[in-house]
Amino acid sequence: MRIHYLRCGTDCPLGGALFDGFSKGPLGLIPCTAQLVETNDGLVLIDTGYGMADVRHPHPRLSKFFHALLNIRFREEDTAIHQVKALGFSPADVRHIVLTHLDFDHAGGLEDFPHARVHVMERERDAAERKRQGFIARRRYRPAQWDGVRDWRTYGGAGEPWFGFDAVRSLDGLPPEILMVPLPGHTWGHAGVAVQSGAGWVLNAGDAYFYRGEMRPGRRRCTPGLRFYQTMMEVDRGQRMTNQQRLRELKREHGGEVRIFCSHDQKELEAMQRLG
Repeated sequence: MRIHYLRCGTDCPLGGALFDGFSKGPLGLIPCTAQLVETNDGLVLIDTGYGMADVRHPHPRLSKFFHALLNIRFREEDTAIHQVKALGFSPADVRHIVLTHLDFDHAGGLEDFPHARVHVMERERDAAERKRQGFIARRRYRPAQWDGVRDWRTYGGAGEPWFGFDAVRSLDGLPPEILMVPLPGHTWGHAGVAVQSGAGWVLNAGDAYFYRGEMRPGRRRCTPGLRFYQTMMEVDRGQRMTNQQRLRELKREHGGEVRIFCSHDQKELEAMQRLG
């Protein structure tokens, strides 16, 4: 299976390197990474970033709080549907969308692919649709982004062993080389998505971590801006930190078999694009 690594939106928060660790100017560069997987049965999109409706009519579809905090750069050419077309495919070729979670910067493009089946953890859909309580929850989950979805598939947390994790392998209609790996903490139903290609496994860890330094085998490191943002967004700090540690152990013990990246690190995205 061929995997394309896409930037489906960019956040440019004020603070530069205090967020991304490398920018020289006042603004940071935080991508919203998605993957497009070519399979024998059509295309699979893993996360969607911001969608066309987000770009054209950001308010009230998105929260003004997060728009201002992240200084979101909305461009149609960054949307998943635009990039799918640029690669020579039709949007109708996207048969499945697998979500790490339903945050606004991951689920914005769902309605650009109305015929796709959407896969997400059961706890995540429940939290997004029934438990939107509190300042952050009401602003991170934006039902307008998915109220047109008609074909949902949700999954519990139990599954088969995968490198020390419990993984959901039987995703309805998807090949066994694509699986979900529950990684709660950032949200209640947050999950990674693992894909097995000819070069081994690739694990999209979503928002289980935000900065490449957090995966260092020794002392972990995160920029102040992203440390603040992760803390603000977490629903269970204990689970989030435990899962980060498990990911570091996975990288240390099985780095030759599994390549790990997160959703919002520009340097990791560039490295994955070079491999792809």
